[in-house]
Amino acid sequence: MAYNLAAMTAVVKSFAKINLGLRIGAARADGFHELLTVYQTIGLHDVLRVSLERGSGIEIRCDDPRVPKGESNTCHRIVDKAMRVLHAKGRVVIDIEKRLPVQGGLGGASTNAVAALLGLEQVLKKNLPAAERLRIAAEVGSDLPLFLVGGTVLGVGRGEQVYPLNDLPPTACVVVTPEVGVSTPKAFAEWDRLRGTGIAKLTPPNASDRMVELGRGLSAWLSESYSGAPFRRGRAENPLLALVRAGIKNDFEQVVFPEYPELSEVKIALERAGAKYASLSGSGSALYGLFASKEAARAAVTKLRRQGWAAQATVTLTRRQYWKRVFAG
Repeated sequence: MAYNLAAMTAVVKSFAKINLGLRIGAARADGFHELLTVYQTIGLHDVLRVSLERGSGIEIRCDDPRVPKGESNTCHRIVDKAMRVLHAKGRVVIDIEKRLPVQGGLGGASTNAVAALLGLEQVLKKNLPAAERLRIAAEVGSDLPLFLVGGTVLGVGRGEQVYPLNDLPPTACVVVTPEVGVSTPKAFAEWDRLRGTGIAKLTPPNASDRMVELGRGLSAWLSESYSGAPFRRGRAENPLLALVRAGIKNDFEQVVFPEYPELSEVKIALERAGAKYASLSGSGSALYGLFASKEAARAAVTKLRRQGWAAQATVTLTRRQYWKRVFAG
């Protein structure tokens, strides 16, 4: 397919995610682990500009030196796959305006890749079928498919099997991004090491029992949130806050906090600043706190910054809000 191009450019917002609980199950034969998590998109984002020009190849541009510019970049990988599936020609230039942290646990590389794919479809004026989009995204990385859904999303398998959940109301959120980078593969390796040596009893003896336990916990967790009980009388608590306080945890905290004590300090600081719930996102290093109101979140940001933490106020995004803003200027 040939194009008469000056240079067509799509501008796409690349939104972050947080994990509302993350449980690690058994190691799989393919080297991954079974996971159970609920992803939630939030308002913090990068901005991508995807251009289609004459020529061939894929060029990644980014001022952040930590972002790879070659074939290992997730944007490069997903665009290369999509161009071949669509039988498209042209030189694709992807300019990444990086605002999200690298290795932050907010899905920065994954959301960039999905934004690049959406931008590519826009400049090509040609869309992949939804199932093909999800297949390609899952091939590139476990966190990518959630960004093709948005809002509140159940993640199972290695995290790539995604199911849209009923959206929960927008909730004020504060994200703290410490100046450390946590390697997800290293965090999984430490989890396996601790399990193998028996230093910490991180899982029940039978891994399948653990996943049954997780499933039961999730069912109870979600059924309570969707029951309508919080709305029966008076001024109701936000059901998202009720959900995250129902005993969910991020298993990565057990291996990441001992390695990076300052991250544990951030969680304590968020709670002391008024967070109804605070947690590591993914394997870190970003942490977030959920607040009862935007005013409470703004006050927390002021307090946390005075303590020397890099804190930002944002809000969780419903699926409709997410898709409305992706292509907004």
